Amino acid sequence: MPLIGNRLGWLNSGLFWRTFFLLAFLIAVSIMAWVASFRIVERTPRAQQMAAQVISIVTITRAALTHSAPDLRRELLFDLASNEGIRIYPLEKTDAVEPPPDSGLMPVLESTVKGRLGQDTKFAGRVNDVGGFWVSFKIDDDEYWLRLDRERIEGVSSVQWLGLATTTLILSLFGAVFISRLINQPLARITTATRCIAKGQTPEPLPEKGPAEIREANRSFNQMVADLARVESDRAVILAGISHDLRTPLARMQLEVELAGLGDDARKGMQSDLSQMDEIIGQFLEFAKPSDKVSAASVDLTSLMSECAHEAARLPDVRVTSSIADNVNVFGNATDLRRVVNNLIENARRYGKTAGTSETAIDIACKNQGNFAIIEIADSGSGVPDSEIERLLRPFTRLDTARSQANGAGLGLAIVERIVKRHHGSLKLSNNPTGGLRIRIALPVTGTLG
Repeated sequence: MPLIGNRLGWLNSGLFWRTFFLLAFLIAVSIMAWVASFRIVERTPRAQQMAAQVISIVTITRAALTHSAPDLRRELLFDLASNEGIRIYPLEKTDAVEPPPDSGLMPVLESTVKGRLGQDTKFAGRVNDVGGFWVSFKIDDDEYWLRLDRERIEGVSSVQWLGLATTTLILSLFGAVFISRLINQPLARITTATRCIAKGQTPEPLPEKGPAEIREANRSFNQMVADLARVESDRAVILAGISHDLRTPLARMQLEVELAGLGDDARKGMQSDLSQMDEIIGQFLEFAKPSDKVSAASVDLTSLMSECAHEAARLPDVRVTSSIADNVNVFGNATDLRRVVNNLIENARRYGKTAGTSETAIDIACKNQGNFAIIEIADSGSGVPDSEIERLLRPFTRLDTARSQANGAGLGLAIVERIVKRHHGSLKLSNNPTGGLRIRIALPVTGTLG
C-alpha cells in the first residue's frame, strides 16, 4: 500500500502537474494504441505490396535472362547488380541456407510469392554467409538465386517506429505543457492574489479576459477585493473617528477630576478608569492605523528585549525571569517590535497573575534558531482552554471566564499578530504544562517588511 501511495503521490500535487501527467498518460496510451493498430492494419497490405514487388523483379529478371543473347548475359547481370541492386547466383545443393528473419510480414509474403512463382520457390535470409533477401526461380531446368538488398523488402523497422513514436510523444508533451499552463495560469493568479490578501496586502486586479468562466471568476474576485478594501477603509475611518472624538471629552473629564474636591480614593479610582479608557482608545487608533510599509533597518533584538524586560521588572506587581541570547538581530522596524513585546508583557501582567496572589511571574526568552529569531513570553496564570486559543487572535475578543481581571478592548493580540505578519513572521499561542499562556514569535533574521 505505501508503494502504491508513493506512485500515485503526484495526484495530490499541484494542478499543473496533475493536468500534465494526465494529459501525458492519455497521449502516450493513444500513441501506443495508434502505432499497434496501424502496424496490425497495414501488415497484410504491406506484405502483399512487397510480394508483388518481388514477383515483378523475379519475372522481369527471368524474362530478361531468357530472351537475352548468351554473349550479352554477363553484361546484363552486371547492369542488374550495379544499377538495380539485383544479383543472380546459381542455386547449388551444397549452399548453406539460413531462413529469412521471422516477422509478421513473411508468412503473407511467402504465400503470395509461391502462389505466383510456384510452390517450390525457396526463400532465404542468408546464403553462404551472404545476407540479403534471397528467392529462387527456374529457367528451364536450372535453378538460380535472386538476391535483393533487405531494405527493399523490409517495412518500417521497430527502431524506426520507436523513433517516430518518441518524436510524436515529445511534441505531444510540449503541447501538454502548454495546455497545462493555459489551464493552470488563471488559477495560479487567483492563488497569488489570495495570498496577498491573507498577508494584508492589496493584490493587482486580475485580468478579465479569456474563457467566460475565467472572466466571470476574475471579475467576481476583483469585486470582492474592492468590497473588502472599502469595508476595511470604512472600518478604519469609523474607528479612528470615534476614538479621536472621544479623546476630547476624556481630557475634559480628566481635568474636572483634578479640579473637583474629591477624596484621594475616589480621585485615584476615577483617574484609573479614565486611564484605562484612554488606553482602549489608543488601541482603537493603533488597530485602525493603515498597515502600509514603514521604514525598516537592522534591529538589535538582544538590546530591545533586555530593555523591555528591565522596564517590566520595575513594575510593582511583576516578577520577570529572562533568558536573552547575545547577537540576536532581525530586519524590521524597532518601534513596531518594541510595541509587540510591550503589548505581550502587558497582556501577561493583566491576565496571567499567579493563582492566589496579585503578582505575575513572566518568563522572557530570546534566541537564534536557524534563520529565525525566536521570542517567547510566558506567564504563570490559569491559561486558556485549548479550544479558545485560536479565537484569542480575533479582534475584540476577551475571554473573561478563562483569565481573571479581563479589561481592555481585546485588540492587543490582534495588533501583535498584524505587526508580526508585516515582518513575515509567525505567532503561536499555547498553554504551558505547568500553567499559564506561552506566546512564541518567530521572525526571519533577514527580509523586508510586507
